[in-house]
Amino acid sequence: MQEEESRATSYTTLALGPEFRHELEIKRSRFITVLCRADSEDAARNLVAGLRREFHDARHHCSAFVLGPDRDIQRSNDDGEPSGTAGIPMLEAIIKRETAPGVTDLSDVSAIVVRYFGGILLGAGGLVRAYSESVSAALERAPLVRRSRLRICMAAVPHAAAGRLENDLRAAGLVMAKTTYGARDTTLRLAVPDAPAEIAAATERVLSLTAGKTELAAAGTEWIDVPLT
Repeated sequence: MQEEESRATSYTTLALGPEFRHELEIKRSRFITVLCRADSEDAARNLVAGLRREFHDARHHCSAFVLGPDRDIQRSNDDGEPSGTAGIPMLEAIIKRETAPGVTDLSDVSAIVVRYFGGILLGAGGLVRAYSESVSAALERAPLVRRSRLRICMAAVPHAAAGRLENDLRAAGLVMAKTTYGARDTTLRLAVPDAPAEIAAATERVLSLTAGKTELAAAGTEWIDVPLT
């Protein structure tokens, strides 16, 4: 999905890794929120299916997800709770989550709240608050990254020199994409903002570190995870 052209050039998402879990107890009901990065509807729905198997004795497995750099895919499901009391509050918690002051750009996020009923009815308003709070509390604690569409520039260097050059480039603040290895050379891939001045600065840096022996070659754009600062 991210290979398609989008209006957005960056957005915030969950860091890659195991799914993130957080639990709240509200009036004896357990609300177990599971957050996972997902870049397709199939991936989001597979997460729900897996949790239904894991928590097979739970009464509800409510879900919401937001996908795509432009957040153009948004879905929610109440899974048996009164209409509008679970899925929509969960979806709004994702959509309205500020990742910086005044910035709401969280995407590629799937949220599932597994509820074990505790015997006390919460009412419609109580359910809305519970599901919204469950997802919001999980997002407060979950690890996030910036995902940006960056220009990939490649530099082919001898294997013996690759490690040191990569370390020097990282120390200079450049973002590295996946390195590839050939029979004779190691190809370092730098991810830089897609602007002539940024590319020129990266090229000058590589030339300086390699005594003018290595130049950068442009190789399209990719979505790259960048740690939040």
